[in-house]
Amino acid sequence: MSDLIASSAIDRRLAEIVTPVIEGLGYELVRIRLMSGKRIILQIMADKPEGGIVVDDCAKISTAVSAVLDVEDPIEDEYALEVSSPGIDRPLTRLKDFETFDGYQVKLMTHDLIEGRKRFSGELRGVENGEILIEIAEGIIGLQFDWLAEAKLLLTDELVAESLKARKDAGVIIEEEFDEVDTSETTED
Repeated sequence: MSDLIASSAIDRRLAEIVTPVIEGLGYELVRIRLMSGKRIILQIMADKPEGGIVVDDCAKISTAVSAVLDVEDPIEDEYALEVSSPGIDRPLTRLKDFETFDGYQVKLMTHDLIEGRKRFSGELRGVENGEILIEIAEGIIGLQFDWLAEAKLLLTDELVAESLKARKDAGVIIEEEFDEVDTSETTED
């Protein structure tokens, strides 16, 4: 299991428990994190293989995962479960994500210094021989997937437009359900 999906030992253990449940429902685990603070939160990001997870999907995953976690009881303390979509500026956690989002702007961070730096921002250029290709100011470079500590899409107008188009094409956004926007000017007395 990639450390981009589950970074710590407890995250990896939780991923082992919830992945079969999530996949059994027809979804994919994108990322899992057990986060502590004022309260403990188990954050699960999931998606459909073709993308486009909605609130009802998250509720279905939450119900099924809760039941399994209640039986397995891997978390000693009280916690809140949050199931969500990866969002528009999603984390890239699987090698296939880097192929899917070829051409989009990304931000990558490596575990160790690579030629004097850990942070790389630029245009994703896919995957070649197991290396993530990214075009930065100096040119196109390749980074081994195992070198990555974090990777995510950068929120751009192009990414938002593409996401909205995909949701509309999938029938998630139905324009007829929205009222028309009144663009006439109003005057205040």
